Amino acid sequence: MTQKAIIVSAPSGAGKSTLVRHLMDNLPQLAFSVSACTRRARQGEIEGREYYFLPVERFREHIEACDFIEWEEVYPGSFYGTLKSEIRRIWSSDKIPVFDVDVMGGLNLKKYFRRLGLAIFIQPPSLEVLKMRLKDRATESAESLARRIAKAEQELTFASKFDTIVVNDDLEHTKERVLKLATSFIE
Repeated sequence: MTQKAIIVSAPSGAGKSTLVRHLMDNLPQLAFSVSACTRRARQGEIEGREYYFLPVERFREHIEACDFIEWEEVYPGSFYGTLKSEIRRIWSSDKIPVFDVDVMGGLNLKKYFRRLGLAIFIQPPSLEVLKMRLKDRATESAESLARRIAKAEQELTFASKFDTIVVNDDLEHTKERVLKLATSFIE
């Protein structure tokens, strides 16, 4: 199997995780690439399924050892990254990794995989809709919500650097569009 990768990126709240789950449910040749992060697990999240939850010191050790394909300090003291060992694990099982990453992580992965990666940018219909989605999650403090919204505004300016942009204005239509893109890329 060719060592391809599918990268799904978007600002927080645009629907990328829902769309990645849809791809995973419909394309058995895909495997979810579990990112490493330094934040605490949210309720229902399991180590090694959603993320590898690492203390900041351990994350920094991986940086020093060049163990990451890409990593980023998303917010001060809050790190996220893709371990090289995760990609080797997926490719060794003859699967194609699917990434659910923020915009800068997506751009870094696109640069790493080049033509072997399909980089999809999920765009919200508007910034107002994105704000409502984030508020409806009820997982953020007022301060962290404001930080996420400010970051989203900046991230939207990078959409054109991805291979394709999909506006998530109708979830069912968006699911089918992303599935069609991924299927075409895999074949």
